[in-house]
Amino acid sequence: MRFVGIDPSTKTGFVAINQGSIVLKDKELKGISSEDPKRMSTLIDEVMAHVRMDDIICIEGFPYETQRAMFAGGLHWGIRNALYKRGITYYEAAPNAVKKFVNVTGWVGEVGHKKRLTGPEKKKVVMKAVEEHFGFVHKSDNVVDAYILAEIAKDIWTVENGKECSINSGFLPSYQAEVIDTILNPVEKPKKKRKKKVAKV
Repeated sequence: MRFVGIDPSTKTGFVAINQGSIVLKDKELKGISSEDPKRMSTLIDEVMAHVRMDDIICIEGFPYETQRAMFAGGLHWGIRNALYKRGITYYEAAPNAVKKFVNVTGWVGEVGHKKRLTGPEKKKVVMKAVEEHFGFVHKSDNVVDAYILAEIAKDIWTVENGKECSINSGFLPSYQAEVIDTILNPVEKPKKKRKKKVAKV
């Protein structure tokens, strides 16, 4: 059995691990060409060439940034559509949940003097946290994120197969248990009420 993490990006991270967290495959996938739609289409094909029907998959959720939103959105939906067509189910972890799983908040410093981590600085903190938590090291931050997603997939499968996942169970640290619980038991956001338009007399 394989647990797979997919971090969709122009350089997509792909990691497959087994139940003992032994890495079976770790790759950064890029597709062919630098121009779309060929780049996106071949990148999706490349991702699917590495996926097996019985994989337990966790994919990172849509990015919050609007920069490069067209490509990111297309790639995210493209991979999901390809999985759907093959009848392969997957779980989804929000970008912040991926960082939270290794206890990275995106902030450093003491209370009252905290500094927000951004860009390469944040990526380095996540990569260090993954090494400290799991001993996994890779030069690509996309592959490192995919490794976190693979670990999340493994823990989701473990919970769904009878292991208790709660903050007090001791199976996982509280921050990891919260991530798994959020994925398995999502809370629907209340719909915003539309304001009634009042006709001007």
